[in-house]
Amino acid sequence: MTEQKKAYFQLHISIFLWGFTAILGKIIVAGQVQLVWYRLLMVCGCMLFFPALWRNLKTVTPANALRIAGIGCMVVIHWLCFYGAIKYANVSVSLSCLATSSFFSSFLEPIINGQKIKRHEILLGLIVVPAIYMIFHFTGFHVVGIALGLGAALFASIFTILNKRMVDSHHAFSMTYIEFAGGLLFLTALLPFYLYLNPTASMQISTHDIGYIGLLAVACTLLPFTLSLHSLRHLSAFTANLSVNLEPVYGIIMATFIFKEYKELNWGFYTGALVILLTVFIHPFLQGRFGEKKNAVMVE
Repeated sequence: MTEQKKAYFQLHISIFLWGFTAILGKIIVAGQVQLVWYRLLMVCGCMLFFPALWRNLKTVTPANALRIAGIGCMVVIHWLCFYGAIKYANVSVSLSCLATSSFFSSFLEPIINGQKIKRHEILLGLIVVPAIYMIFHFTGFHVVGIALGLGAALFASIFTILNKRMVDSHHAFSMTYIEFAGGLLFLTALLPFYLYLNPTASMQISTHDIGYIGLLAVACTLLPFTLSLHSLRHLSAFTANLSVNLEPVYGIIMATFIFKEYKELNWGFYTGALVILLTVFIHPFLQGRFGEKKNAVMVE
């Protein structure tokens, strides 16, 4: 097997594992706050055993570490919304809404970075609007889940935009750890307010959930992250971006077979979801033709 073929294989294994995060989010009984807190705790604990982390952490200045930790707070909010969407709706609805992150990016990136607005991105963003309406209209009983799913897409977009400012000057592994550690501290600071507002809530979780969250932390966070880094040494950013668009597709297909979600969804949802996925796939081609090719940023 050539290095490039091996890189393709590693990348698609990573994407499949990221798509499986939504499946685990459905299986895990604990609420989204508990799920995200324990996931961060386990990932941060595991990363401490990597020598590369300690070598590269020394190169990050305190000021930049604070900025990166702030980006980690966006990741936490994204995850809370994403897993909340799964709890209030289902995997298919959540992943379809998450795919609208390109819609938010088309408007937010020019504003945040002071860049020129790209017409093709605005056009694709506007195409997504009626698709979102179709999902809302034909799955009205999932209103809260859809709103949370769109919130997850919004914060995924913000995270990606802010992350691009830092990724070129910092090692990806050390950046990831600081983001996760900053997110863990942020969520820990919010726990007293969460528990006060939800007196029946508890941070205790079952051994069943501990095992699945451990799987989520190792198999769906650390492993795909490591594999994707190796694959990007031999693949272009354009190829990576195009391939990562398969994540919601993998997730929806798995949810269809595992949870039989097709029984609670209709043609209106699938039409809207198909439109969103088509715009996600078309975007990298237009980006390569009309704009610069950007680095893939993976957050799941």
